[in-house]
Amino acid sequence: MDQAVADIFGFHALQLGVPELDALAANRMPHRWLATQAAVPGAAIVTDFSALPFPASSLDLVVLPHALELGTDPHTTLREVERVLVPQGRVVICGLNPASLWGLRRRRAQLYHRPGLGPLCLPEGEFIGNWRLRDWLRLLGLEVEVGRFGCYRPMFGSEKWLQRFEWMERAGERWWPILGAVYFLVAVKRVRGMTLLSPSWKGTRVTSSAPVSISNRSASMGVSVQSDE
Repeated sequence: MDQAVADIFGFHALQLGVPELDALAANRMPHRWLATQAAVPGAAIVTDFSALPFPASSLDLVVLPHALELGTDPHTTLREVERVLVPQGRVVICGLNPASLWGLRRRRAQLYHRPGLGPLCLPEGEFIGNWRLRDWLRLLGLEVEVGRFGCYRPMFGSEKWLQRFEWMERAGERWWPILGAVYFLVAVKRVRGMTLLSPSWKGTRVTSSAPVSISNRSASMGVSVQSDE
């Protein structure tokens, strides 16, 4: 996250959700806010993610560290993000991959009504697939610039077992990259080209095919001029 946001410039940045992670720590924009859906220490804004209290085209960067999984309406949240982003503004998204060992454990936990992923395994939470999310972004005019996967080893609670399966990180990145437990996307808001329209008072010039006789007399000079167009 630090590498992704460090070189994104502008004036206004917003983080949605997961206050435990300071996703904007490496960003240098002068105005940075944290928004949550419930009052927590350190949150500057408490709001519904489907109705952000910002005007259209006002933010240069929005980061969503697992905010879509924890939200009640992820598609509406993305529409709000697109609305508040300025043209060429960026959104950074972290998500949990349902097509992974972690996703398999979550489905098993739901089947047996056991929490499998701590605070991220809420009943209303939903793992959103990488390709599904890309489709949503494309429909909203958000073009993916960067896409990565990570976290290939199983979710162990023991540091010892995590170290034993450390080889899976290198193997997974090479042999089964799309099965990483976490995906990471950076997308930019593209604005299509504009077509300039002529003012309504500018009419079309009409050329007459019939000859018109024009006479101009100057009494003071005693000269008569006649021409045909």
